[in-house]
Amino acid sequence: MTKAEMLEKALKDLKGVGDVEASAIVSRDGLLMASDFAQRSYSAETFAAMSATMLGAAETATSELEKGVLDRIIVESKEGKLIAAGAGPKALLVTITNPGAGLGLILLEMEKTADKIKGLL
Repeated sequence: MTKAEMLEKALKDLKGVGDVEASAIVSRDGLLMASDFAQRSYSAETFAAMSATMLGAAETATSELEKGVLDRIIVESKEGKLIAAGAGPKALLVTITNPGAGLGLILLEMEKTADKIKGLL
């Protein structure tokens, strides 16, 4: 199995948690590395770039405010949640969930998936 296939499998496994609509592995500078987008209404490349920008801004803010290392950002709207977290020094893991998704299991599985990604990259 190639590295790309292993990254895609990690995203498919994450989607199996339930309430996860889409997910992506994004480089720290906003380039799409892998994605699992069932709906074509999302532009994966735009999603990747904007997610990296948001996480980078949040990391800068927490650093400047001396609040430690950022774990993740969560953006909530009536239509769903976007969660972005670091997956090692080279990548981010970004997930879109249903609006009523419980975050406990999703965050736990995202952490496991981020560790897998970190090991692959």
